[in-house]
This record gives sequence, structure tokens and C-alpha cells, in this order.
Amino acid sequence: MDVPRADPIPPASWPPYPLAQPSQPNLYSALGLIGLYFVLQLVIGAVVGLFAGLLTGTSRHGQNIATATSTVPAILVQADVNALMVIITLIAAAGCILYLARRLWPAMWPQSAPPGLGFAPPSSPSFYVAALLIGVTMPIIGGLLTQFLAGGHAVTQDIKQLGADTSLRLRIPLALIVISIGPLVEELLFRGALLSALLRRLHAGWATALCALLFAAIHLPDLGFLWYALPNLALLGAALVWLRLRSGSIWPAVLAHGANNMLAVLAWFVMAPPSS
Repeated sequence: MDVPRADPIPPASWPPYPLAQPSQPNLYSALGLIGLYFVLQLVIGAVVGLFAGLLTGTSRHGQNIATATSTVPAILVQADVNALMVIITLIAAAGCILYLARRLWPAMWPQSAPPGLGFAPPSSPSFYVAALLIGVTMPIIGGLLTQFLAGGHAVTQDIKQLGADTSLRLRIPLALIVISIGPLVEELLFRGALLSALLRRLHAGWATALCALLFAAIHLPDLGFLWYALPNLALLGAALVWLRLRSGSIWPAVLAHGANNMLAVLAWFVMAPPSS
């Protein structure tokens, strides 16, 4: 006779597969992206500079390639050619870094608190006001501190000298990049990726100090490696970290950074009249 067959009993609920954790910035990836940003500037700048020098030599002066190549260094020291190189280089390098960061940490992009990158509205609009105040006052406070430490020695930046010598038609786009694209990328790298990576290993105070010091140190080549400019930049870096953590957003830090750069940019138009 037919023996009734019991339906197979489903096994006990299988242990669920562990959910994949979204990729987060770590110290190696953050420092690697910072290093890549400056390497890209060197490589792109060299390529753009060579192309600009050859193009200028062959089109304006009717030189052949061999002769134009020998005159490239003399052409690149011209303020307008140098400014055009900086504009193209910063746009290209910034675009690469923004794309890579978006691909590396897509889930972290809109998160407010670290390890998120903070591309979200701040917890209060008042942080935008605080950002403007910090951006305007920090150059004054930091400038006084630098003058005190320098003991009367002059402190100059390459970008300040470049902007002062550039013609108006290039000074304006260069200024816009210095107060917008530059701050955006540096805040993503330092107060976004690097700060998030440091907070995974260190207390907030130590993470803030180390992030500020690294931010200052990376700018020393632009200041001729003058050590007495370091405290000013570190102080700015710490203030930007405070804005990032307290507001839950990277945008106030970007605004403060841009306002800080804007004071230097204004000197291009006030202290040095545009050349024709």
C-alpha cells in the first residue's frame, strides 16, 4: 500500500549572510588620495606646461618643434601662461579626486557624522554664519601670529605672487578657482576622508590636532618651507575641523576655507592693479 510521505521539513532558518559593510575611508586610502591629488597636479601641470610652451612657441613665434622645445622654460615663467597652467591643472586634478572619492565611498558621501564625508546640510544654518566669521577672522589672527614668529621676515606665497602678476582676463577665473574648487577638494580630503580615518583610531582631540598639522604641513612648499607659517595654517585647520564636527556637514568648512582664501585673492586686485 502507499505510504504517505511527509513533506520535507524545511531546515531551521539558515544563518543570514553577513551584510557587506559599506566602504569607509581608512588611513591608507585617505593619505593615498591626498598624495594622488598633489601628484596629479605635478603630472598634469608638466603636461599642460609642455603643451602650452610648444603651442606658444610654434604659433606665435613661428618656431619649429625643436626650437620651441628649447624655449619652453622661458615661456612658462610668463605670468599668464603660468596662471593658465594652474587653472587647467587644478580643474583636472580636482575632477579626478572628486570622481575617485565618490566611487570609493559612495555610501559615506551623504552621511553627516564621520566616517561619513558630510555632504549634507548642516544641523543649523547658523553654522554658515560661523563659517564666514572664521574665514574672515582667521587670516587676521593667523597673520599676526605669523608676523610675531617670523620676527620681521617676509612671508610670501607662490599663489599670491602668481595672482598679482597675472592679467585681469586670467586673474578672475584663477580667483574663482582658488575660492571654490580648491577649498572643496581640500575639505573633502582633510576634513572628510582623513578626519574620518583618524577618528577610527584616535580620540577626537588627537585626531583634530593631527589633521590640522598634516593640513599645515602639506602647504609648506607653497610657503617656501618657512616653519613660522605652520602655526597659522594649523590653527585654521583646527577651526575647520571644529566646523565639520559641530555642524555635521562639510559645507561650512568649505565656506570658511573659501572665505579665508578670498582675502588673499582680494589682495590681487587691491594691492596690485591688473596688468593688461
